[in-house]
Amino acid sequence: MKSNNFPIGVFDSGIGGTSIWKEITTLLPKENTIYLSDSKNAPYGEKTKQEIIDLSIKNTQFLIDSNCKLIVVACNTATTNAIKVLRDKFIIPFIGIEPAIKPASLKTKTNTIGILATKGTLNSELFENTSRNINKEIIIKETIGKGLVELIEEGKINSSEMTKLLSSYLNPMLKENVDCLVLGCTHYPYLIPRIRDIIGNKIEIIDSGQAVAKQTKAILEKHQLLNTDDKTGNHQFYINKNKRVLEMILSKNENIKIDKKDF
Repeated sequence: MKSNNFPIGVFDSGIGGTSIWKEITTLLPKENTIYLSDSKNAPYGEKTKQEIIDLSIKNTQFLIDSNCKLIVVACNTATTNAIKVLRDKFIIPFIGIEPAIKPASLKTKTNTIGILATKGTLNSELFENTSRNINKEIIIKETIGKGLVELIEEGKINSSEMTKLLSSYLNPMLKENVDCLVLGCTHYPYLIPRIRDIIGNKIEIIDSGQAVAKQTKAILEKHQLLNTDDKTGNHQFYINKNKRVLEMILSKNENIKIDKKDF
């Protein structure tokens, strides 16, 4: 098997990174993928920087051992805390993901943008540096989405508990005249219908999925690693916890295999 046909590796602290995986496989349908869902350790956003780095190294090594040709860190917290370490340690292309506050800063009319993210992302040095480099006139309203990842991992996306929690985070942003809402966690795109119920249609919701997919294609082209096969790619998923919710999210997709595995 030629290295071009090796899979793209994707990892996240759980099932949230499948929102990124879907964008990648939509743009690059011939690519094979391996997805690692570290649901046992979710959420990364409540862990220390060193714990996040150690978990990211472990996940990366698993994907490299599985012959992945490129790795997508489909987790804002892992990217903002560990991607520099990963790039220094491993000789393989990495694609990271961080909150899209720069695009939001270019779109806002009220000069006030909201960001919903994990504690680990908002407290990271990379996020601080990115925030510092946008237009100084723009106000960023940061909110830690504590508890959201856990509910998503439990399959409680449409629960009253989720609606109550989201309302407590979003209603204060509405009062601050926010006109762009940045989703700073790859789990959160699955909440967009619930978010819309609360904030209506006047506020633009921004996530990084399509941008990450385009960057993945660009890096594959740069390294001449695009899959040369003419058939639709195959996709292997590994999860180290109950796979029920993952199966539910991926139920409409073909060429997929899901296995529970300790790692």
